Amino acid sequence: MKWENFLKEFAARPLFHSSMLRIFDDPPAHIEVQLSRWSRAGKLCRVRRGWYLIEKPYRARDVSEAVIANTVVQPSYLSLEWALGFYGLIPEAVFNPTSITTARGIEFTAKDRRYFYHHVQPSFFSGYEKVERGGDVLIIAEPEKALIDRIYISLRSGKFSEEWLKGLRLQNMDILEEEKLKSQAALVRKPGFAAAVDATTAYIRANKEE
Repeated sequence: MKWENFLKEFAARPLFHSSMLRIFDDPPAHIEVQLSRWSRAGKLCRVRRGWYLIEKPYRARDVSEAVIANTVVQPSYLSLEWALGFYGLIPEAVFNPTSITTARGIEFTAKDRRYFYHHVQPSFFSGYEKVERGGDVLIIAEPEKALIDRIYISLRSGKFSEEWLKGLRLQNMDILEEEKLKSQAALVRKPGFAAAVDATTAYIRANKEE
């Protein structure tokens, strides 16, 4: 497998899994050696197990951190702080992608970003949509689900409180629909979750009125 032949196939789809290279006639062991060599040479970046990104200037297009997050762990969708920042619900733009998955929760570093994946049960894996941004199609939580996910994870780690809620510094809360918050909250049968969502909706309602 020569570099030139590889680029003809993959320069336009620069985020790829090593299994996709089976289109070439080379034995799998030879392909793995080539990937290691190209990575050491700075032509590829190993994103995580089996996943690689063609480095500049060899790739024909850039790949955003959001697309990387959606692609290298499946099923998953962007949520939590990253999605709250995406919708302008918190004042900060969040650098490191945060996602929800039904697979094992993991985190890894690639291209100077930290990728976080929080595990949930399949019954709670909902409330996401496809959104276009800069030519990319992202799988991301709806605004209400991003907040519900954040509450869920905070409760699981024992952090939820009125002070924690204030610490989120929620803004632009007019985009949040109370009925959607309640419908997503109904998916969880955990002690304290309904009360936490009720406290959050009351906080949102009060601050919308100010």
